[in-house]
Amino acid sequence: MGSYVPNTPSEQQEMLKECGFSGFDDLYRDIPESVRLKTPLDLPEGRSELGVRRLMEEMAEKNTIYRHIFRGAGAYNHYIPAIVNTIAGKEEFRTAYTPYQAEISQGVLQTIFEYQTDICTLTGMEASNASVYDGAVAAAEACEMCRERKRSVILVSGTVDPKTLSVVRTYSFGRDVKVISVPEKDGITDTEELKKLLTSEVSCLLVQHPNYYGILEPMEELTEAVHAAGARIIESCNPVSLAILKTPGELGVDIAVGEGQPLGIPLSFGGPYLGFMAAGKKMMRKLPGRIVGQTVDCDGNRTYVLTLQAREQHIRREKASSNICSNEALCALRAAAYLAAMGPEGFRSVAVQSTSKAHYLQEKLAEAGLTLCCPDKEFFHEFVTVCPEPEKVLSALDKNGILGGLPLGNGRILWCATEMNTREEIDKVSGIVKEVTGA
Repeated sequence: MGSYVPNTPSEQQEMLKECGFSGFDDLYRDIPESVRLKTPLDLPEGRSELGVRRLMEEMAEKNTIYRHIFRGAGAYNHYIPAIVNTIAGKEEFRTAYTPYQAEISQGVLQTIFEYQTDICTLTGMEASNASVYDGAVAAAEACEMCRERKRSVILVSGTVDPKTLSVVRTYSFGRDVKVISVPEKDGITDTEELKKLLTSEVSCLLVQHPNYYGILEPMEELTEAVHAAGARIIESCNPVSLAILKTPGELGVDIAVGEGQPLGIPLSFGGPYLGFMAAGKKMMRKLPGRIVGQTVDCDGNRTYVLTLQAREQHIRREKASSNICSNEALCALRAAAYLAAMGPEGFRSVAVQSTSKAHYLQEKLAEAGLTLCCPDKEFFHEFVTVCPEPEKVLSALDKNGILGGLPLGNGRILWCATEMNTREEIDKVSGIVKEVTGA
């Protein structure tokens, strides 16, 4: 199939005739006359391809494109090998929709199966679905998985990304489910306050690890407390951190979710992204969306099938655990291609470089007068500093083509570093900040 499928007016008439229509008016004969457009749309005259290109380039030049990025907060600037774009750019993948006719969608099904296998390997869990829209939706869907008749209260750590909390609240509002925020203390979940909130009505705790401030949560302690109360625990994790931290499976959590954007998906002004979900076998049937499985056909050849589908479109509405629609197949393909291209050692190198460069950045910013908010806490590749004049610091960086950290209010800035940041870049940031602070 070509990139363009042109047709002439005579070919259009042939197609209409083949379909049993005398013309375009006949094609729309079932649409009431009262709602049909009688006059042309109020649109400017068409332009040539060159003219449109020039106009779009002029509009695009208004965007600020930063070559040096020190901001994360849920979307991260990682290197994407060229082969990822090449594979994902193939038309058979780029134009593919969701595999409703599984028997003729073997290629798409295989990519999803490979993706699911990768997610299970990363998280240490036993089953993964074929992805959802983004990490926030994955977290909200996971909370719904845990809800039971007598246990419907959701606890969310105060150190979870505010955007994720917002989506969880939106989901819960429509289902009349109560969401309670667990206070934070010194940058992490307050374990003592959590224990007070763990009543018999609580279904689950959602915690982010590393959390929104980049700090590592006491996952073993949190998991033990939640399970002791008969509830379930959901870990929202950065997939890159799993290359060097204990996996959710090793930590004993019930469901692992997260934003898959760091796995070969560009920042793209906020999307489309990828929400991954994984769980143990006991909760596999509650995973939303679909699960692709591997089997053999009548001739013994390896094939792929839609093994489990938990949405109301495929099963009785009252038995559906979700009404989530299409999976993010193209983004899942990118994630699988990225992990295959990087390999275990390459992926671990990304994690090691990200955390080591973040710690170097923190040391240099400390020399420039920005103190670490929680100096006694371990962090992965994000951290929060206290800055007397954050607006001046970030403005000075912006003038030098550098996107600084995210201002959190109260003089705090959330910084991030990845393998994309060089020592020279970090030294330059430190120098600019030092000029502003006078340290």
